[in-house]
This record gives sequence, structure tokens and C-alpha cells, in this order.
Amino acid sequence: MAVSSDSPRRKHKVTVVGSGNWGTTVAKLVAENTRENSDIYEEDVQMWVFEEDVVVPSDSPHYDPAVGDKPQKLTSIINTYHENAKYLPKIPLPPNVIANPSLVDAVKDSSILIFNLPHEFIGNVCRQIKGHTLPSARGISCIKGVTVTEDKVELICEYISEALGIYCGALSGANIANEIANELWCETTIAYNTPPCDLRGENGAADGDADGEVHRDARGKPSKVQLTPVPLDYPPVDHAALHRLFNRPYFTVSMVSDVVGVSLAGALKNIVALACGFIEGHGWNMTAKTAVMRRGMLETIHFCQEFFPETIQEMTFWESAGWSDMIVSCTSARNWRYSKMAAERGVSLHEIEKTELNGQKLQGISTTKEVMSFLKARGVQDKYPLFTAVEGIVDGTFKVEDIPVLFRRQ
Repeated sequence: MAVSSDSPRRKHKVTVVGSGNWGTTVAKLVAENTRENSDIYEEDVQMWVFEEDVVVPSDSPHYDPAVGDKPQKLTSIINTYHENAKYLPKIPLPPNVIANPSLVDAVKDSSILIFNLPHEFIGNVCRQIKGHTLPSARGISCIKGVTVTEDKVELICEYISEALGIYCGALSGANIANEIANELWCETTIAYNTPPCDLRGENGAADGDADGEVHRDARGKPSKVQLTPVPLDYPPVDHAALHRLFNRPYFTVSMVSDVVGVSLAGALKNIVALACGFIEGHGWNMTAKTAVMRRGMLETIHFCQEFFPETIQEMTFWESAGWSDMIVSCTSARNWRYSKMAAERGVSLHEIEKTELNGQKLQGISTTKEVMSFLKARGVQDKYPLFTAVEGIVDGTFKVEDIPVLFRRQ
């Protein structure tokens, strides 16, 4: 039965799953927008926080001499002082960001879930909340990267979709959390291909023209996920609604439908960033780096076209998630910084990981290894000489100074 646009409508409840540096930043800007768009969103934004004991430093404006150095719960600090003192210090958060230590309670009754946590934790998180989310919930993954094995390439947003039985899009771009938190302008890309079951007509009723259309996966095949439509008493979840949720004067959002391009560009640029760090650490200049970036983007596009030909849209690579993110990653981000350090010191990147990263791992190394394993399993690694060279440099079987040879083989 059609529900007209005059019918009483419920508001979308929003939850951010994750509260690190980037997760808290996204919660901040989303909460600002739910207050300004309270016609379609509940104002309070739940933010799941992995509970920790935190000592408020004595130079903090929130330092309480009566508490002193006694550890306090991170959720209590956030909800009392409206600041994530550990992961985003000195950035005021809107009071409608509600820190919640219970993952299941944080997602309860939420119709929009924003996933923003290290990719290695997403599997465990999905297992915990499976069966506890609204069947009609929709998601946005802010987690860059993909899962690659010899058998397949799996987008993180599609993993979430299949694990929870919901549709999930992806956000990616040339985004640096601290800059956005300080409201320094940048842009981003959100890829969201509105499922046919969610399409609405002009009067707000279900779009009859969409009847019979099938929701398709990243390869253009009918999706294994049987979606529950967004109920008609909720506002639609589409490009317009998501733009209102994420766009800020300091955070310009571009909406596209190419989930594959946005997701893979965000992952493969890590390989190119390693190459640019090696180039700069070797002593070559910006013109050499731009040559590597150009070659890296060609291989990125070729990878997408070779393995996702049904859905990839080449114009996606001109979005913030494409060229913009690659430029930032190849000139200022972690993978570039530490591969440059390795070349300057004449040591392996694995050695830099051990001595400089305090137990953390460089995503570029794992991405390179996984992607090359996938390509070798299909015997097509020779089509990707830059990716192959990066693997060789990381493993010590290829020299940085031999990179220009790759360009003479074209």
C-alpha cells in the first residue's frame, strides 16, 4: 500500500560505529548536520566507543584536581566534557554526540549506520551486531581498503552488506581527520547506489517503475543479499539525504554510484604511495613522483576495468576518492612517509615497521602482498609492472633505481 508524502514520518536515527581519530571526526560533522536537519534525522548521534581508562592530562581544561591522575572512563569524559580526550583532543564535540560503550545498544533502532574503525576489526563487529540491527538499516563505510585473497577481491562495504543483510555504500577521499576536525576545508566522495526497492516516486510512495528491478552486487550480478526496503514512513535514504547528513561548509561531499571505483581507488593508492616514498627517499624529485603517480593510476584503473568491468565508471577516478586521494597519499601520508624513510636510511620497510610504528602495520605492505597474490594466481602480474616493482622493493628483490626501466618497457 502506497504511503503519501503527507503521512507522518519517522526520523532516521544515526550511529557511528567507531570512535578513533577519524570516527570521532565523522561523528562531529554528522551530529552538526542532524541538528540542522532535524526534519529527517533524530538529533542525537550514537557513537560506539571501545571503553578505555584514560587519564586527563594536567594541562587539559577538563583536568579536575579532585580526580587528579585517576583513570576515568573514556565514554564518561566524552559525554561530560564533549571531547574525545584520547583520540581527538582539544576538539569540541557537539553535545548531541552520545558516547556508548555497548556496541549492541549503540546500533539498536538505528536506520543509518556509519562504520569507521580499523578494517581488521570489522568482521568481529559485524558478528556482534548481526541480528541486532534494523533489517531495513542502511550503511556507509568510511573504512578505506579491500580484502584481497588469491580467490577474490571483496569490498569492505559489500562484506558489511552480506554480513548484516543490509545495503552499505562507501565514503573515501583526500581526507585528513585532524584537518577536518579543525574545519579546514576539503572534499570527499560518497558512493551509494540506491537499491531499487528504496526508490520513491515524486509523491514519496514506492516507485512502481522499480518493480521487478534486482539489486546488483559490485560485479553487476544479482546480489545474494535479500534487502528489506526502507519503510515508507521513513524519509528515503538516497543521494539527497546522505548529502544532507555529511556535507558541511568545510567538508564538501560529491555523490556518485560507483562503489567499486571509490573502494578500490582508496585501497590501491597505498601501493602507489609506497612507490612515491621510495622514489623521493632515493633522491629523485617531484617530476619523478608524478611519473610514478601517473603510472600507478593507470594500473589502478586497469585493475578495476579488468576485474569489475560491469560496474566501474572511469570518471570516478577524477573525484576526491581518485586522483585527489592519490596525490595526498603520495605526498604526505603514512605509507609515503615511512617508505621514504626506508629509502633514505637504506633499510627495509619491514625494519622501519619494527622500529618506528610501535607495533602498528603499514597498510600499503599488506595491500601490496594481497593484490600481487591475487594477480599471480591469475597469471596477469606482468600487466602491473609498478605494483610488481613495489612488491619486489618491499621483499628486497628489486631496486628503487630500476623503477625507470619499467617505463621504457611500455
